[in-house]
Amino acid sequence: MKKPAPRETILSLFSQTPNGFVSGAQISTELGISRTAVWKHIRNLRQAGYNIEAIPSRGYQLIQSPDILMPEAIQAGLECRVIGSRVCCLDATDSTNLQACRFGDDGEAEGLVVVADQQSSGKGRMGRRWESPAEVNLYASILLRPAILPFDAPQLTFLSAVAVCRAIMSSTGLQARVKWPNDVLLNGRKVAGLLNEMSAETDRVNYVVLGIGVNLNMRKDQFPEALRYPATSLAIAKGHPVSRLDFTRSLLQEIDALYQAFLEQGSEPVFEAWQQLCDMTGKAVRVDCNDLLIEGVMAGLADDGALLVRTATGKMERVYAGDVRPA
Repeated sequence: MKKPAPRETILSLFSQTPNGFVSGAQISTELGISRTAVWKHIRNLRQAGYNIEAIPSRGYQLIQSPDILMPEAIQAGLECRVIGSRVCCLDATDSTNLQACRFGDDGEAEGLVVVADQQSSGKGRMGRRWESPAEVNLYASILLRPAILPFDAPQLTFLSAVAVCRAIMSSTGLQARVKWPNDVLLNGRKVAGLLNEMSAETDRVNYVVLGIGVNLNMRKDQFPEALRYPATSLAIAKGHPVSRLDFTRSLLQEIDALYQAFLEQGSEPVFEAWQQLCDMTGKAVRVDCNDLLIEGVMAGLADDGALLVRTATGKMERVYAGDVRPA
């Protein structure tokens, strides 16, 4: 395993210390460097926006962390088995999914997380644009290499949706819900979207990229006027900004736990958790499948993740792509 960077180790020490004080001697011993080198790392952290005070006879104290996404800050104290083994943070990019796919094609190990502060070509399902203004939201893509058949890869979309809902709950206390196939809602408004992409051969998956966009601190005036569906952000729902760093760390830990469950137990626990978060099951819906409109009662998910809709004639329709709305 790659040795943590000095800044990651220092931030991790701060997070593990109940009173917030970490002595220079402790940092020196942990990193195997001189006290002068410790001071230089502390100075670099201050220049990056961390408010760190030096208290005589007590050590260094982290007063406040900036709400910026850096690999060291995200990884500090992160308790994950796979996810976040490497974190790449970009000031701006075309698309985190495109970047993660490039890493996947180059042989990068699974667990890589690509985060961007801003995207110029963020995309959602069916080629739709995902608005990605700077410094307010989370745009992340996670590289996985599960030993599954390509047919089973779409099941990971439901894993992402459950993880986002759980991260929202743990970081804000808000109750998010899911909408098939890849939306997360707050009070009926879209707060997150998911886009998974895959490289595969006939009988094996090379890699899967979990693309996740969450509206964290977006203001109402930052949303485009011509949205297909009403949108919101966690800040709008809470009435105050939320920490992007805290949310990101929570999300990665939720994904890691669900991914381990998926590998060990299959899709059943993920589907069960997803259906508990869905309000449309048992209700009348309309599903727009391009040129075909299906109406009926949502009956849940099939074993492969298809949407099950029972029509008025009693026929059970399987839907693999489309937009579902209450009837």
